[in-house]
Amino acid sequence: MKFSIGGSLKLAFRPWVEGLENIPDEGPAILASNHLSFSDSFFLPAVLDRKVTFIAKAEYFTSPGVKGKLTAAFFKGVGQLPVDRSGGRGAGEAAINAGIEVIKGGGLFGIYPEGTRSPDGRLYRGKPGGLARVALATGAPVIPVAMIDTEKIQPPGKVVPKLMRPGIRIGKPLDFSRYHGMEGDRFILRSVTDEVMYEIMKLSGQEYVDVYATAAKRQIADAEKAAKAERAEREKAEKAERAELADKAERSGA
Repeated sequence: MKFSIGGSLKLAFRPWVEGLENIPDEGPAILASNHLSFSDSFFLPAVLDRKVTFIAKAEYFTSPGVKGKLTAAFFKGVGQLPVDRSGGRGAGEAAINAGIEVIKGGGLFGIYPEGTRSPDGRLYRGKPGGLARVALATGAPVIPVAMIDTEKIQPPGKVVPKLMRPGIRIGKPLDFSRYHGMEGDRFILRSVTDEVMYEIMKLSGQEYVDVYATAAKRQIADAEKAAKAERAEREKAEKAERAELADKAERSGA
């Protein structure tokens, strides 16, 4: 990926990077990033010398047909790990275990604490499960990362990306070894997650929203659904009114 896609990405988009010195040359670490775009998982590894392993939804690996097989091969090739996110607590455990295995192998584990892409470019509340539990179970340092402007390159629904320079800011490693073995304490998990999100906010300059991105997406979807229903009702009423006026005109002419 670094020599094919990575090289092409750097040549075409010329991403700027700050804080590369904060990535260790060897040994395990957790890269905790904001999540603005599908391309985040490609731009970040492209600018690093080391491999970064992210978790990805299982649908990318199990879709049928030729396209599905090509997609699965691509994600395996770039080091993504499939995790079924539809199974509730079991899905969360699978993601945590995947991260722990990467760290035990001395690798870089990439994770998006928000759990999903931001629906509007703002930074949302981090989920306390995956990031904090992997950090506390392994003792690995957490490196906050801010992706800048990647959502402007290929917004949802756009097929052709816009050629522009995204940015990546990498913060100093955060040490949570003082909480090692306390991954069962939900207050500690919340505290660790909030500390990481605060550092990401400082790096990214994003407005922080103290709700989960998944909840925000539901609210946006519900609002769009309600607006669509309102438009349909209005169009229906206007159509009925036009039909009534036409009928009156026809009777008047007769």
